[in-house]
Amino acid sequence: MLHSHIFQFNPLETNCVVLWVDGNSRCTVADPGMSSPEGVERLTSFLKEKGLTPEAIILTHGHFDHVWGVSRLLELFQIPVYMHPADKDIMSLITGSFRGMENSFQFLRRQFDIEELYDGEELNLSGTKWKVLHTPGHTPGSVCFYSQEDNLLLSGDTLFAGSIGRTDLAGGDYDALMRSILDKLMTLPGETDVIPGHGQPTTLAREGMYNPFLQPFNEPQGDNPEDGIPIQGI
Repeated sequence: MLHSHIFQFNPLETNCVVLWVDGNSRCTVADPGMSSPEGVERLTSFLKEKGLTPEAIILTHGHFDHVWGVSRLLELFQIPVYMHPADKDIMSLITGSFRGMENSFQFLRRQFDIEELYDGEELNLSGTKWKVLHTPGHTPGSVCFYSQEDNLLLSGDTLFAGSIGRTDLAGGDYDALMRSILDKLMTLPGETDVIPGHGQPTTLAREGMYNPFLQPFNEPQGDNPEDGIPIQGI
C-alpha cells in the first residue's frame, strides 16, 4: 500500500510529499520546498520517526518554491533529482516577483544536477511505478506523476482543487495549460486522487464537476439539461 504524507513548506505553502509503501524503508520526496533550517528539521525528523531513507527527489517543475530545499536535502542524502529539462532556466527566474521574501531567498540554492524526465517515461521508485505526464503551461517543463496502481496523481501547479496554475509568470502559457489538463489529466479515471502543489487534495471527478475552469465537462447534452458529459471512471 502506498502512503503519502504532505508537508506545507515556505511562505507560499508548497506541498512537499513523502511517498513510501509498506515493507519498504526507501521513500521518494516530491517538491521539497523547505525554505528554512526548521523546515529541513521537520522533514528529517519525520523520516527518522518512520524509519525512511529517501531514494529520490522528484520535481513537478522548477519554480523556486518547489526546489527550495533540494540542495539542503542533497547535503544529507546522495540521491538523484528528477525534473524535466525544459525547466532548467526557470530555476533562476521568478524570485524577483515576490517582494518581502528576500530573507527567505538567502536559503535558496539552485545549483544541483538533474536526471531528465520526458513524457510517457516510467519511473520505479520506492516500490511505486510512476508515469511521467508532461503538462506544460504553468512552466514549459511542468510534469505530473501518475500511479495507476495506486490511483494517485501528483499534479504540481498544473491543477488545483477548484483552480489551475497561474500562467502570468515567465514561461507560462494559458492555452498550453488547458490542453495539458484536458488532454493529459481529465482523460484519467475520475476516481483518481490528486495531490496538488498547493492547497488541499482532491479528485479528478470533483474537479471535472466543480472546477470553474473545467466547466465544459459539466455542460448539458441533448434535450436533458440534467445530463452532464460523462467523466471517465465515474
